[in-house]
Order: sequence, then C-alpha cells, then structure tokens
Amino acid sequence: MSSPEVVVALREVEKDYKSLRPLRVRHFELRHGESVALLGFDATAAEILVNLVTGATLPDSGEVDVFGVSTRHIADPDAWLVEMDRFGILSQRVVLLDAFTVEQNLALPFSLEVDDLSDTVRASVRVVAAEVGLLAQLSQPAASLDADAQLRLRLGKALALGPRVLLAEHPNAMLPADAVPRFAAALAAVVAARKLSMLVMTADSAFARAVSTRTLTLNGATGELKRASGWRKWF
Repeated sequence: MSSPEVVVALREVEKDYKSLRPLRVRHFELRHGESVALLGFDATAAEILVNLVTGATLPDSGEVDVFGVSTRHIADPDAWLVEMDRFGILSQRVVLLDAFTVEQNLALPFSLEVDDLSDTVRASVRVVAAEVGLLAQLSQPAASLDADAQLRLRLGKALALGPRVLLAEHPNAMLPADAVPRFAAALAAVVAARKLSMLVMTADSAFARAVSTRTLTLNGATGELKRASGWRKWF
C-alpha cells in the first residue's frame, strides 16, 4: 500500500527574519490527512513558516515544495492565488470585521455582497457555522463574541473555501484555560471530518497532543525537528 501524498515538504530551509537567529528547518514532510503540531516556533517564526509554506515569501536557501511543486516555481500572482486556495489559515492575523455579524463575516470568503446574501451563500455559511459551533450566534456582531467564539469564527473563515491544508498559528494562545480542551476537540473533529492535512504551531504541548497525530519540537540552532516519545492525548 502506497504512502499518502506529501502535500508540504521543507528541505534545508533557512530564512533570516531579523531575530537572534534565522528560522531553520532541516527536513519536514506533511502528508495528506495528517495533523502535525510543531513546538518551538514563537509567534513571529510561526508567521514566517506559514508565509514560506504558502509561497508568500521564499526561503533564503533550501526548498519548500507544495503539492510536489517548489514555491520558487509559482509563476505569477494569479498562479499564487490558485495555490492559496488550497490553504486555510487560522491566525489572529485574520481580520474580523467587528461591526459585521457572524453570518456576514463568514460570508465574506464567498461574496462581498454581505448586506443581501443569496440563498446559495447563506446555505454555505450555515454549513460552516454548524461545523465550528456558531450556528446559534449567526446574528451576533463579531465584537460581542468571547475569545472562543472569535477563534471559531476565524476557523470558519479558514474552512470556507474548502482548503486541503489548514495552517494554524498558535490558535489557542488567546483562549482562557477552560476553553482550550473544548476548542481542541472541535478543531480535531473538523479536521478529521474534512480529511484535511493540518500543521499547527503552538507553545502548549497538551494542546499539541490533542489536535495532532505527530508532535515535533524544533531545535532552533540546528533546524532539526525531533519527535516526542511516549506521549498520549490528555483531552
């Protein structure tokens, strides 16, 4: 039986981002349907890694391959936008429009006409809202949501266009401790139901175990990613 497709691969990657040391990743592969959590990436390094994987920036050295193609070979902005549709990004960097309702925020990936949603867009929004646990809050303004609901709204926006890979930058960092297990369970369930590949950067090893099938820790000096041994899920 053949191994699942490699959807993201990094080889001898180095990127200077004006920190104490450049970001280094010696070797990494993410396969179809796999969820991997990475420890050892601070918020800035996580953002740089996401930008490298999506082709928004290129490595100073080494190669980043996405679906078998080097990001160096993305020919033009139109080709890059096509590639971006394969990724959903779960990050505090994703803007929520505070005055818009949950429904309107979730509609934006589908249409800019959010004041008068078509039946098709409204139906798509309800599907995503149900997945992330926001169906009962569709009419609420985003500004009125608590941290857990705002994170779920960002997750919904990341899922809206049907990505193949979900990239999450410290998603639980702003959550109160009692909300972390619930969100971890919801995230893992959505990823499993959609058969997504997921790459999560987090500083929380318990959260990492709850949402991933493999947890790796970065040695910032060498770029090696070492697998934790003997761990089990806690949530």
